[in-house]
Amino acid sequence: MTDEPDFELIKPGEIAYHLDLTAAQLKIVHTALTSLRDDLGRDQHDVRGVVSAVLDKLPSAHDMRAIDLDRELRG
Repeated sequence: MTDEPDFELIKPGEIAYHLDLTAAQLKIVHTALTSLRDDLGRDQHDVRGVVSAVLDKLPSAHDMRAIDLDRELRG
């Protein structure tokens, strides 16, 4: 038996995963997704749409800028 999720059971549009993140992790994810979205070309509008939809679920860019990554990493 494996602990791997069975992705064949996840239907389109269904929630596939929940993730608990620290403030530092959240800021990194937001930054990475923003960079990815900004680097996608015009022919990748479908992927850009998915990335934008994920970013829309995260706190705003203003809220992300308020996270002091150095302070968070120092604990």
